[in-house]
Amino acid sequence: MKIKFLSIWIACFVITSVFSQESLNDYKYVIVADKFDFLNEKDQYQLNSLTQFLFNKYGFETIMEGTTYPEDLIRNRCLALKSNVLKESGLFKSKLKVELKDCNDKIVYTSKVGESREKEYKTAYNFALRDAFKSFEVLNYKFKPRDNLTILATPETTAKSEVTQEIEQLKQEIQNLKKENQVEVVKVEKPTVVTPVVKPEPIAAKAEKAFENDVIEGFSDILYAQEIENGFQLVDSSPKVVYRIKKTGQANLFLVDGENAIIYKKGDTWIYELNTDEGIKQKELNIKF
Repeated sequence: MKIKFLSIWIACFVITSVFSQESLNDYKYVIVADKFDFLNEKDQYQLNSLTQFLFNKYGFETIMEGTTYPEDLIRNRCLALKSNVLKESGLFKSKLKVELKDCNDKIVYTSKVGESREKEYKTAYNFALRDAFKSFEVLNYKFKPRDNLTILATPETTAKSEVTQEIEQLKQEIQNLKKENQVEVVKVEKPTVVTPVVKPEPIAAKAEKAFENDVIEGFSDILYAQEIENGFQLVDSSPKVVYRIKKTGQANLFLVDGENAIIYKKGDTWIYELNTDEGIKQKELNIKF
């Protein structure tokens, strides 16, 4: 009977060890708390430092809480497990166990309870912690990346990603606009009868000359927006077409036809922004839609 019970216990231990190993192998880092709840100070009795040392000993890549995290961990907090050492009650023994939680605060692994009969706290906790870490010795941990780890993107990362996508989209629209302008010039050169179109003065050259400073005074004249296909033409009181602007995927943001420039609304003011070799140049416009 005793032999049968012992065989069942060994089988359960082996199954648990194999499952725990596969589970822990999914995680690249272990974050070690800089203070355990049952102690009064950070790294009291050097127990937190010993925890980090023992994790490193058994193949884990550890990071002390409060230090600088690696770039991949900043992007994906689920690459790491959070470790904690817990004290269990004992009349004549010091008892400690190690607990690992994932990024969703779910317990992934709990070590056996390490024990020590030493009377001095520093020695007793040291021996008990080393005894608890014998559970990790048999796991043969080795990080194996998996594809289904949940990526936790921070708001800052998400915002940067959205801004980058928006910039790339605008660049693509500008390139497409340049290609359309080139095709339009070729068509004009063909010996075909074309309805005369009022075109603005070479704005790009005039704008380069006007932008001697990064920011200049806005137009005193009012520009009136007249709707055309895919956008508007802005005319002054002459009337003369000053700009042709095309709609984008966002409200109050337009591409300037024939120029490497955009017009957008900032508060109650319309801003003309030109991209030159010397950098970004801006000026205010008075537009009436």
